[in-house]
Amino acid sequence: MKRSQLIFSTISLPIDYFMLLGAGLLAYELRFESFISTSLPVRFELPLNSYIRSLTITAAVWLILFAVAGLYNIQRPLKFSQELGKIFLSCTAGLALIIILFFFNPNLFNSRFIVLAGWLFSILLVSLGRLILRLTRTALYRRGIGVINVLLIGKDAATLELEKYFITKPQLGFKIVKRVDPIQLDIARDAIGVDEVLVGDINLDRNNNLQILEFCLANHLGFKYVADMFEAQSHNVVSHTLAGLPVIEIKRTALDGWGRVLKRLFDIIIAVVMLIILSPLLLLLAILIIIDSGPPILVKLERVGEAGSKFQMFKFRSMIKNAAAMKAELMPYNERSDGPLFKMTNDPRITRVGRFLRRTSFDELPQLWNVIKGQMSLVGPRPHEPNEVAKYELRHRKLLNIKPGMTGLAQISGRSGLSWEEEVRLDMFYVENWSINHDILILMKTLIVIWQKSAGI
Repeated sequence: MKRSQLIFSTISLPIDYFMLLGAGLLAYELRFESFISTSLPVRFELPLNSYIRSLTITAAVWLILFAVAGLYNIQRPLKFSQELGKIFLSCTAGLALIIILFFFNPNLFNSRFIVLAGWLFSILLVSLGRLILRLTRTALYRRGIGVINVLLIGKDAATLELEKYFITKPQLGFKIVKRVDPIQLDIARDAIGVDEVLVGDINLDRNNNLQILEFCLANHLGFKYVADMFEAQSHNVVSHTLAGLPVIEIKRTALDGWGRVLKRLFDIIIAVVMLIILSPLLLLLAILIIIDSGPPILVKLERVGEAGSKFQMFKFRSMIKNAAAMKAELMPYNERSDGPLFKMTNDPRITRVGRFLRRTSFDELPQLWNVIKGQMSLVGPRPHEPNEVAKYELRHRKLLNIKPGMTGLAQISGRSGLSWEEEVRLDMFYVENWSINHDILILMKTLIVIWQKSAGI
């Protein structure tokens, strides 16, 4: 690892700490502003000196939560979107700890405004600090300061694409010093002045790769290589020892173990809260459906879930009552010729209220009950009909390794405008790279997409 990378990774810790202190002080000062204290009178005594002492300890505890969340992982740098998700999750966990502490000792501190404002400001200021640090690093990289000098080995199309990618994206911090043909490679000569060797040619034989690796290890150089097709499918691996032999297990998805437990708890809590909060809206929508086209209010649609199991998915009825029977007649007008799905822009089966429900995605709100029942998740691949799943190619069945979702990566990346293969690619990426941070970010982006669609943006 280059010294510059270590510096930027290390400096993020004190920046986070000062941002947390700033968030706490900003919340404290805001509490005593006249426009706040007039409508919300101050009924506690909290000298600034005492508050600062408590704040310094609280901020230090939050740094521990940041570390547990992986915000200081030097070996695996995060994307900015991943940082935002981890910051939100960590700050929310810190808020929960404070609430629990106040529950057992209510006399400790009784300003709920400062607690909630501090939580909000901490998310905003820590994210701002991370953004400034990232922009500073990018500016230095663009000027060639602190970059990693790379020797690229290969002459095939994939290697040339890598070279072009690094040249057009200097903000990544990699500079191709030289690209050489594997046949003409003299590693002792060509590696002079480089920090890392990247083998782009997947056809380079094993012996050559081992020689390059040994040279890199002996000369303290980084070594990377482009994985072949099998290795590319094998990134979720676990090693075991059976009868004294090393055995590698390729996992179906990154969603396993405690991750599966965490996702289920997250689904239940959010779904229950949403059902309670949205209950007046759900009642209003039910009344509108009855007025427009009569009962039933809900429809039950057969879908295929995890491991190929079938279940009944709930939706507000947005079509006329005999819509399913008419689908066969409308198949010649299907606008999706690239896959098993059916799409028709001006579907004559949709009711007046149904158009509103679909434009706002309110028709999918009853699926919260499917989430609570464990048949679906808040986030996951799009649930498909049995006859659509029957047309899956073998590789498409990887989508059934986890529960389908009310929303997903494909839905926020173009919704129905995506081709079938694009949708599959995005959903497969989610299945293979699941994390709770991805779920939070996808849910936040879903709200934005729905608002844009409803507003006609």
